[in-house]
Amino acid sequence: MKGKKGIKLTYVGVWHFIRLTYRSVLFVLLLIGYIRYRFINGTPLIIGIEKIPAIIYVTWAVFVLEMIARFFPSRFESPGCQKQFASNYIKTGNTDIEIPDNNATFLVALVWIVFNGIFGALRMAGIFDDGIMILLCSAYSVCDMICILFFCPFQSWFLKNKCCAACRIYNWDYAMMFTPLFFVQKTYTWSLLLLSVALLVKWEITFYRHPERFSENTNAYLKCSNCTEKLCGHKKQLHSLWKQVEQYTKDRMKKLEN
Repeated sequence: MKGKKGIKLTYVGVWHFIRLTYRSVLFVLLLIGYIRYRFINGTPLIIGIEKIPAIIYVTWAVFVLEMIARFFPSRFESPGCQKQFASNYIKTGNTDIEIPDNNATFLVALVWIVFNGIFGALRMAGIFDDGIMILLCSAYSVCDMICILFFCPFQSWFLKNKCCAACRIYNWDYAMMFTPLFFVQKTYTWSLLLLSVALLVKWEITFYRHPERFSENTNAYLKCSNCTEKLCGHKKQLHSLWKQVEQYTKDRMKKLEN
């Protein structure tokens, strides 16, 4: 918009874009690998991957380190997942705990279980193979970053929260991401899934023991003025640009019709 300065990326925002980049590259490589091994060589993707164990070691280590970091306070992580820690609890003086999106979490969980249950049933029936489940997991990892950076259907359609900082299910992301790995019976896949579930369980225990940390009414850390992410500004800019593109397209169509 004219007359307004652009919003600079914070270090947290930069880290999000870095993760989006390498997760997208990984997905593309896995997709190419799946096509090559499944349709050209006639072998499952997972066999091809295991022939190059370095790919497994590096990918596994990256996600494990990401998840382990979530267990501790970090200035490089989003306020959305950092609000659980006592060190980030800034009392507002208000004791009225309000978490309007809490009930919607059960609906999100149900939808996610049913959605992935369908894929799981297809895997059990032999229609999908382990390669598809790994591809699905990788696609989820990319979508996770898209939700943070651009558009989140859970926020818009279910939770109705103001932003990621106030998100009730922020630390569900890895468990949701690795859900398809439940159907891939490998040590490296199940270890990722178990660690992600441990992260989710810790989050839920903290929520029920200290709900005041998750409410903007009681925790000033969740106020916009204390945000270290500032991604809402970029989302607004994106939505504004999209509206301008839509309007431009409509105007061009009218001119062409005339």
